[in-house]
Amino acid sequence: MLFLPRRCPMSKTSRLNCIIPPHLLKRLLESQDSDVRQAALDTMLTTARLRGERAVRASFAGPAATATGNGRRTVFDCDQGSFLASAVMARSEDGPESADESANRAFGGLGLTRDFYKEVFQRDSIDGHGMRLDGYVHFSVKFNNAFWDGRQMVFGDGDGKMLGDLTRSLDVIAHELTHGVTEHTAGLVYHNQSGALNESMSDVFGSLVKQWSLKQSVDEADWLIGADVWTPGIDADALRSMKAPGHAYDNALFGKDPQPDRMSKFIHLPDTEEGDSGGVHFNSGIPNKAFYLAAVGIGGFAWEGAGPIWYESLKASSSETQFQDFADTTFQKAGELFGVGSAEQSAVLAAWQGVEIPISGVPAGVARGRSRTVDGNGGLSRQDGVAALTRQVGELSAQMTRLAKDVAALKGTG
Repeated sequence: MLFLPRRCPMSKTSRLNCIIPPHLLKRLLESQDSDVRQAALDTMLTTARLRGERAVRASFAGPAATATGNGRRTVFDCDQGSFLASAVMARSEDGPESADESANRAFGGLGLTRDFYKEVFQRDSIDGHGMRLDGYVHFSVKFNNAFWDGRQMVFGDGDGKMLGDLTRSLDVIAHELTHGVTEHTAGLVYHNQSGALNESMSDVFGSLVKQWSLKQSVDEADWLIGADVWTPGIDADALRSMKAPGHAYDNALFGKDPQPDRMSKFIHLPDTEEGDSGGVHFNSGIPNKAFYLAAVGIGGFAWEGAGPIWYESLKASSSETQFQDFADTTFQKAGELFGVGSAEQSAVLAAWQGVEIPISGVPAGVARGRSRTVDGNGGLSRQDGVAALTRQVGELSAQMTRLAKDVAALKGTG
């Protein structure tokens, strides 16, 4: 018999990405219900086994090759088994609708996410080259999670008491598939700030897929991640709130949502499995809040405003990109996409200042500045204030551009 070590470290660029964070599963181990405790323990043990298997595959074979196929979807039924090779096909791209609603929901979620990236960002599936989308439902017994393993999407049914069928949440499906997009673009390393950005990217585009599918404006969206994962009896709104990090739940079993919403509340944890790889599921609340603020500041449909800025910034990022780096990139991309000094760029500037990450080279008070022009009622004119702010941002952006050119010229003569 082969005995695996208690912890099998994985490459931080090739991980099993799960939607239910470790700290919530650990809280389920404290439940007074023995069935809930057992389901949580089994989920954690199965997840550890899968992580170990993927680490071994990666160490011998390197990154897994992705199967191309025009983004074709296939959903398989694991029938409570935990070995994917034993699953049977439940629905294919050319086949009829399944009698299994979980298979149909997974199939639909895979398709909506694929279509979102294609129609909004002209991206051909997860890898940009037509990668096949394979999903597996009814994985293991009372498995309290859903995950992307670099090649396919896997859904548990939940324990039925705390967590329900993980195929019910479209933003969960899009969240997990976006881990694949990140893996094939920036490759954000899954620890500390870069790992929190990795998690945030999945929340951002997971939310956008849901908003896009429902045609919701920024004001109509709920900005919740995983609102459908809990069973009806659980007193919790969702797994996370992008609008109000730290306020997704507050109950006796799970405690209060620990996510911070600004840098002064950043949570420092060890870069270990037990420390959530440096708090990636905790500190993602900071860039999540920045995206929400930017989207609301721009208004309209988030996938038309803040979405393209974040997507282009993701593509321009590297594996160890930090919060400050990403904030600066979004400011630059907002200027490229919508114009230097535009209202969109001003909204991005204000959003990052709202989470205590000022854009490099821009005075902290600029986004909060207001015109002193007086309106007809003797008060300050909001339109004039925005116009003045836009001019200020344009002037600062031009200065930054000139400075960058001067530095480049100096390097060229050195």
